[in-house]
Amino acid sequence: MRAIVTVIGKDAVGILAKVSTECANYNANVIEVTQSVIEDLFAMIMLVDISKLNIDFAEMAEKLAAKGENEWGLKVLAMHEDIFNCMHHI
Repeated sequence: MRAIVTVIGKDAVGILAKVSTECANYNANVIEVTQSVIEDLFAMIMLVDISKLNIDFAEMAEKLAAKGENEWGLKVLAMHEDIFNCMHHI
């Protein structure tokens, strides 16, 4: 099982480290990362393995979003891969 984590916001030192550390806290393994900085705007997409999570996926998604908004000043969205699989079967 996999998920996509997207992060958007003002560029700052340590964004990748903060988000990947938080994923590690939930036992979500980062498989692949792509990021881009355009002027002062940061965008990142992470593919994470969620097969060994130590919490429910929905809870992880909520915690990432809350931390992004309240602590990091970022928009963080975690989506289960099933969302993308279903989109292509309709």
